[in-house]
Amino acid sequence: HMCADAGVSLGVVIAGFAIMATGWQWIDPVVSLVIAAVIVWGTWGLLRDSLNLALHAVPAGIEMREVRKYLASLPHVTAVHDLHVWPMSTTETALTAHLVRDVDDCDCSLLVQAAKDLRDLFQIHHSTLQFETPDHDCNLAPEGKV
Repeated sequence: HMCADAGVSLGVVIAGFAIMATGWQWIDPVVSLVIAAVIVWGTWGLLRDSLNLALHAVPAGIEMREVRKYLASLPHVTAVHDLHVWPMSTTETALTAHLVRDVDDCDCSLLVQAAKDLRDLFQIHHSTLQFETPDHDCNLAPEGKV
């Protein structure tokens, strides 16, 4: 960052000397536009990441299809719906999902294993998984039935 600031200052000084030597006043706005373009180019990644964080976009590097595929592969899971993945910060990601199971039990060891796998495979550190059964009405599921 300090090198960029030094480069901007150097550009301004060189433009000043060029204007003094040639009298060409148009050099000043041209150098200003070049400096503005360099600043925008250098900060584009930060701006993009900030917007994604503010809009709760799925973080880069996480493929929702793969997450859904993993969750659907868990024992006795017949469907996955209401799946959401969003950034909590630039380093932490959260997930919520409803898992429809063909058995009516709460397998806590499955929840623990799924949370560990989501962390290890997808870098999702905060997961909330809700078990449902096929006869359960859920207004978040397509057509209200799971």
